[in-house]
Amino acid sequence: MVHTIIHWIAVHGYGVIFAAFALGIIGLPVPDEWLLAYIGHLIYKGSLLPAPAFAAAFFGSITGMTFNYVLGRTFGLYLVGRFGRFVRLTPEKMNAVHDWYEHAGRWALLIGYFLPGVRHVSAVVAGTSRMKFRDFALFACTGGLLWSSAFISLGYFLESQWERETERIHSILEAGSLTVFVMLALYLGIKAREKKDLKKF
Repeated sequence: MVHTIIHWIAVHGYGVIFAAFALGIIGLPVPDEWLLAYIGHLIYKGSLLPAPAFAAAFFGSITGMTFNYVLGRTFGLYLVGRFGRFVRLTPEKMNAVHDWYEHAGRWALLIGYFLPGVRHVSAVVAGTSRMKFRDFALFACTGGLLWSSAFISLGYFLESQWERETERIHSILEAGSLTVFVMLALYLGIKAREKKDLKKF
């Protein structure tokens, strides 16, 4: 996959960068951070122009996030309405998720960009929880800007060390993602246990 994308970038240029990040955010197994750093390295070598390379990566990621948001807003809501009762996902719980996203969850869109896996689901959850598109766009675009800038800069300024350092940082971010998912599972488990205990009284 990586070698194919690298070849396509060399042959077709910025359009492939846009498509790779759009599809990567949607769910295609693309090594996003590595590819951003590689783009920065190509800019350093003079193989790519800074502005169009950055724009292609940024707008590609935003396109993927927006697609996931719309998917959550349409198909996600349909699934919740039709099958939510089978997994105890009631309208009250969805309203609680909506309220949380309106107050704090929006930051998950910004910070989640830096956490593999989290960035792939945060926009879907935002759409399913009926988060306002204006708020979604603001935080998703800000997150995409910071994420793209950080890793492209990493590849540009680290020169020959970019690949090793990117892999090291990616490992740290993966550990962060795992921590987030474990904490979320524990939180949901505790809440479910508390609710079960209350029903006994």
